[in-house]
Order: sequence, then structure tokens, then C-alpha cells
Amino acid sequence: MTSLSALKHAYLSGEKSPRAVITAHMNNLRAGQALSPDPAWIWLATEAQIDTQLSKLESSDPASLPLLGIPFAVKDNIDIKDWTTTAACPAFAYTATDTAVAVQKLMQAGAILIGKTNLDQFATGLVGTRSPYGAVPNTFNPDYVSGGSSSGSASVVARGLACFSLGTDTAGSGRVPAGFNNIVGMKPTPGLVSIEGVLPACKTLDCLSIFAGTAVDAAMVLSVMQSTCADLAHEPQFHPVRPMVSHFPSKLRLGIPVMPQFMGNVEYENAYNRAITTARNMGANIVEIDFSALDRIAALLYNGPWVAERYITIESLLCTQPDAIDPTVRRVVSLAEKFSAADAFKSLYELKELAISTHCIWSECDALLVPTAPTHPTIAQVAAEPVLRNSELGTYTNFVNLLGMSAIAVPAGLTQANMPFGVTFIAPGGYDQALLALGAQWQALQTLAPGAPKTQLLASTDHIQIAVVGAHLQDMPLHQQLVDRNCRLLARTRTSATYQLYALANTTPPKPGLVRTTTGGCAIELEVYEMPAQHVGSFLSLIPGPLGLGSIELADGSWVKGFICEPWAIDQAQNISHLGGWRAYIASLKVT
Repeated sequence: MTSLSALKHAYLSGEKSPRAVITAHMNNLRAGQALSPDPAWIWLATEAQIDTQLSKLESSDPASLPLLGIPFAVKDNIDIKDWTTTAACPAFAYTATDTAVAVQKLMQAGAILIGKTNLDQFATGLVGTRSPYGAVPNTFNPDYVSGGSSSGSASVVARGLACFSLGTDTAGSGRVPAGFNNIVGMKPTPGLVSIEGVLPACKTLDCLSIFAGTAVDAAMVLSVMQSTCADLAHEPQFHPVRPMVSHFPSKLRLGIPVMPQFMGNVEYENAYNRAITTARNMGANIVEIDFSALDRIAALLYNGPWVAERYITIESLLCTQPDAIDPTVRRVVSLAEKFSAADAFKSLYELKELAISTHCIWSECDALLVPTAPTHPTIAQVAAEPVLRNSELGTYTNFVNLLGMSAIAVPAGLTQANMPFGVTFIAPGGYDQALLALGAQWQALQTLAPGAPKTQLLASTDHIQIAVVGAHLQDMPLHQQLVDRNCRLLARTRTSATYQLYALANTTPPKPGLVRTTTGGCAIELEVYEMPAQHVGSFLSLIPGPLGLGSIELADGSWVKGFICEPWAIDQAQNISHLGGWRAYIASLKVT
């Protein structure tokens, strides 16, 4: 399955049709399930359910559907009319009488729901192992956890089985699985997206989260999902509506913990240090922040009376069929029985006092840059110490919803063991658009394509595929550098429709800068070459700043290495995206 942006472009250009793409994809999924059940799925849509959705598309104006024919999945604690909701507990299952408000918006925008995904039972966990439908393995190494509770939702996106998916996030469930599977996890400001039709975990904290390959795709989904005034009129709101902030200051200040915690995971510590270096290279000022108040707030989530909110949802089942509940989930939720109303108020007072003490953080920095998780346990390690291993994973996530913050988890490369590492940018509530833009800027500098290894376009072991967009194109001034390295032309194609092209100032010979964007993107002409691996080093040495090699998404959704530009360089550059490529720009200069 290709990416959201690329698939949308293919539909609008007439290269593909939603019915053909979705039908073929569902046939493959069903055949795979019959051969070897995939624990990431609890339900796949039936042929009739898919046909009903596709028929509605065919009677609509494609131009009015921003998510035309885009396949997506939802976590199975989100209601879909006439579908069963299990929350990963068969004894609790019920048939939903309506579709969650946010999902209605997505389907009205043309998105096609293809299935419901596995989760830590009742969304209680950050590991992805607490389900009778099976533990969801990590997409890079099945010995490791996928992260939870939105385990299935992250897995199907990382493996390219859905263009995007919805999870929920109370304590980090929309971020930890993203970090562990090399994708983006967007956790909106509490209240920005309706949770009507979502089975509560902690109703005062719950958020719907978005999993996608890129921040650009996540931004597109969020723009469709977010609540309107009409939504606010008919459903309870636990959070104030905040003004939205679209960008951070040009001199970005990123706060990091004074003493970050890694639970002895040296590879994660090294990966985080590399991420800090990347942030500095982006031009950010790094500021050390005292996280002690945030740590105390995080501890309140499971060690305080908020666990009683989880108890409310499953109280009847807990009293009548306790054995139907996962033993670890039962152990965690049963802690609610020890808290009194007085304890609840005491903890509320403590949270308010701690929250006030954190206000100074935002005078020192604009956003936080933290590891998405401090370590990555194996499934065996979680089985041996399920509560401890789980609680460690919430170190940098548990405090976020208690403080009404927004956050985006983004990939940050691999460890030496070839396991994904991710970081999370956290900001005050209302900074969702700014975080998405920052996430897109961050991803433009990453060299690893999003998702699991088998979904990435890889050349043979002795060759590297490299895309060029400007002076290295055939018959352009620097093309000889490719000829000298015995490169072979593989394809003339375009990027996905998520890029902008700029004519950079003061470059000799003239060169363009390709930048991935969240809005106003175009498909840009390029050429893909195969370069012998032994020549890549000498080629890199010839690339001047602000250009570099990164990952570029092609029109078919595949990814290759290619020329990208650091975003700061476009301030003095001319936007030539409307011309569709560098050749057209050079031709326009000759005309004038």
C-alpha cells in the first residue's frame, strides 16, 4: 500500500481508481488472514461494508473529498455503526449503534475504513501484549514489543497495510507505538478532536491519535478530524477550546531533560544525543530543563485516583466476570478500589500546584524534545515484569494529557541493533499545527524512510538509488558527476504531491532546493539513478550545503535517497513549484 499523499495524487491524476485499489488490497489482506492470522487486526471490513463505502464515493464529487479512497484503520475501542467493539475483551463486546464523530468526518471526506485493530485491553498499557487476540510484534524485530495500547494501529501503518490509522492516547498510547515502529504519532491537544463514540479509558484525558508515515499526512488527517462549533454543541467537553498556533518562533528553543532517563539502554542514550545534534543543526537552541515536576505529574496517572476513571468503564464486568479481564489490566484497574473521594481531591490539588510550577518551562523554551520512550523492552521482559516495564515506557508521555499539552512523535533513526528510535516534540495545548510543521521539517532531514524495513524501497546491496531534481538531471551542468560514477538511469518520474521546489540564491551552477511541506505541495519532476555503493562517499563530498541526501517520497509511494534542502535556505529563494520541475524553470529563464 502506498502513502496517503501519493495515493491521492494517483486518484486525481486518473492513474488509479479507488475501487480497483481497495478491492485488490482487501483481497490480499483477507488471503493473508486466512493463511496466517495477523494479530494486528481484530476485524477486517466485509466485502459488503467495503462496497457500501465505495459506492458512496462514486456518487460524490471527487474534488469535494480530501481523503478520496484512502484506506485507514481504527483501534477497536472506537465505535463504528453496526460493527462490534471489543476493546480487546470478547466478554465486553457490543454492537455499536453509531459511528464515532471523528470517524464520521473521515468517511465523509472519502476515507475507506478497512478494519479495526488490536490493542492492550481497555487501552490499559503501553506494551501491546495485553490482548486475548495476541501480542502485536514489533515490525522490525518480533522479539520486541510494538508498544501500546494502540499496537495494531501502529503496526498496520508501519507495514503499509493502511495509509493512516486512529489510535487513542491517554498516557502515551498514540506516541510509544509510533516510536517503536518508525512512524509518526500525532497526539492532538485534548478537546481538539471529538472523542464522542470512543470507549473511555480516562474520559477527562482521552485523545484520538493519528498514526501516519509522515507529519504531512498526519496534518491532512487532522485537518479533517478536528472538532467544529457544531460538535461542541451536542457533546460534553472536558477541555477549553484553545486558539491554534501555526508556527514556532524562528529562533526555536527546545527543552531537554537535565538528566534524561534511559533505564540503562545505552543505545537509546546515544540515539538521543544524535537527535539533539540534529536539532542543533536545524538551528534550534537547546535548553536544559528541570523535569522533576513533570515526573511527579506523570506518577499521578497510575499511582493516583485517575485509575478510577478506568474502573468506571469496566466496573460491571470486573464485579461479575473478573476472569474475563487480562490479569495485568485487572491488577492495574483494581487499584481504584483503594482511593476515596478525599484522595481524588487531594490529587487534584497536587496536580494544580505542580502544573503551576511548570509554567516557567515555557518561558525558557518553545517546545520539549524528549525520547518517545526511554528504552525498548522485549516481549519476554514485559512478561517477566509487566507493570514495571510498562511504567518505564510512560516516563516522557504520562504527564502530557494531564497538563493539556499537544505532542508529535517522529522517527529519529536506528540504533546499532537496527531497531527504531523516536523522539517526541511536546508543546502547550493549541500548538498542533506548529508541531506538525516542525515534524515535517524534522523528517525532511532524516535519511531513513518511515515504516518497517520491508516497506522501504531498497536498492541492491551493492547499489544505491538516488533521485536528482536539478543540476544533476540529464543534460544539466552537473550530470557528468553521475556519468563519472557509472550511474544508470532507472526512471523519470515525480515526487509525491507534498513538495515545494525553490531556486536557491547565489549558487553556481544554479541549483534548486526541494523541501517537503504540509500545505501547498506539488509533484516535482525528478530522475532516479542507480549508483554503485563504492562511489556514494565521493559523491556526497561534492554536495554543498544547504543541500544534502535524504529520503524522498515518489509519486507511487515508494521512497528513495535524493537531494533535499534544509528549510532555512528557502527564505531568500524563489518558489518555482508551480512549474513542476527544474527543467521548466530553466526553460522559462531562456524565454525571458
